[in-house]
Amino acid sequence: MTDFVFIDSGLGGIPYMTALLEKSPDYSCVYVGDTANFPYGEKNHEQVTSCVVALVERIRKKFAPRVIVVACNTISVNALDVLRQTFPDTNFVGTVPAIKLAARMSKKRRIGLLATKATCENPYNLELKRKFADDCVLVTRDDSRLISFIEHNAFTASHDDCLNAVRPAVDFFRDSGCDVIILGCTHFLNLSDVFAQACGDDIALADSVDGVVRHALEVRRADGGSLPHGTDGGEKIPPSLYLTGLSDAAWKSQYEAVCARFGLRPMGIL
Repeated sequence: MTDFVFIDSGLGGIPYMTALLEKSPDYSCVYVGDTANFPYGEKNHEQVTSCVVALVERIRKKFAPRVIVVACNTISVNALDVLRQTFPDTNFVGTVPAIKLAARMSKKRRIGLLATKATCENPYNLELKRKFADDCVLVTRDDSRLISFIEHNAFTASHDDCLNAVRPAVDFFRDSGCDVIILGCTHFLNLSDVFAQACGDDIALADSVDGVVRHALEVRRADGGSLPHGTDGGEKIPPSLYLTGLSDAAWKSQYEAVCARFGLRPMGIL
């Protein structure tokens, strides 16, 4: 049995797992990137749902997770309800764009949402805006090219290459008058320091990491049962990384770089 399994369409959601382990290092954690079906952000609702339901079925059989953290905005806004209905005996924690936080931060009342196409177009964002940012203008930008760069290149690219990759998006929101950018795809969190440099002092960044981690820990503790499974005979078990496919050598290099950067056990293909 595993305390937490984190899922995403690729390598983007790992910062959620590392943030949780910084708060509670004794929990056992596994990360599964559905790289065989990357990118989810260009798929329609039915395709996203089909992919993630099949993935969760495999995860439940192999890991028996106490909590599955959906570390992907696209999966969460499209398929979280379906996952809870399909697997009612599994605890799910979702990730949604930090519109509420961005509204609290914005002085100009113009906030930007940088995300996948599927997330930007999902009606759920309009409901979040209505509830928490009704007096704000929400400017959206779907950026599949940047997401692909982060998935395939960012972990082995130079800092300047990463900075050049994020600047078009930041400039777009600056030109639109936004003073807060929501990092609405978990991939962007891997370049949060680069985004901050590109934004400078006039644009702030908002993400959902703290809220998701806090909620995930609450759900796991409420689930009760045994103590954290992060130890085995007194020896700490490091967090593990699984993928569902690797299409080329460049992606394999990314996988190896990610494991080295975050201290993950490379477990190969699930």
